[in-house]
Amino acid sequence: MQVTSDKHTGFSDELRFIPKWAWTAAGLLLVCCPILFATVLSRDPKAPSLAALIPLGILCGIVVACYLLLIVYVNQDAGRRGMNRWVWTLLAIFVPNALGIILYFLLRQPLPSICSHCSARIRNEYGFCPNCGNNLSPRCPQCQHAVHASDVYCPYCGNKLETTTSSSQIKAT
Repeated sequence: MQVTSDKHTGFSDELRFIPKWAWTAAGLLLVCCPILFATVLSRDPKAPSLAALIPLGILCGIVVACYLLLIVYVNQDAGRRGMNRWVWTLLAIFVPNALGIILYFLLRQPLPSICSHCSARIRNEYGFCPNCGNNLSPRCPQCQHAVHASDVYCPYCGNKLETTTSSSQIKAT
């Protein structure tokens, strides 16, 4: 029995990140490639039959449309991650055999976080917000384990924690 869920997967959220104009252009490529194969290539005397050209055109349209969508995704995602979007887009276009796209997915930076105090975009590896100085990874002063800012007691040593709102640092009581 299949279980359904109302939660969206990460992949569908990423697909929504591609702009509508790119989806429209990909759809046009998907329609135009079989027509182009059927009209232009059918004039060649060595070309396969029309029954073979149409599926080849559809396959070519799918590949070219997916390639276009991937290039647009690399451009948008690189900007979202704070990377140089034009350099990565040009690499995705001009490095052959889609190796530029593969390199992008292997070397891309993680998505930045948002500071809960000032809403600034920050890198995940930061311990403090460079904009407001908010402590992004509070620790128990007794055992030095990471705790959540909303914790009242340390889950590791049971030490009572006190949160000050001005500096967002956790102090032992």
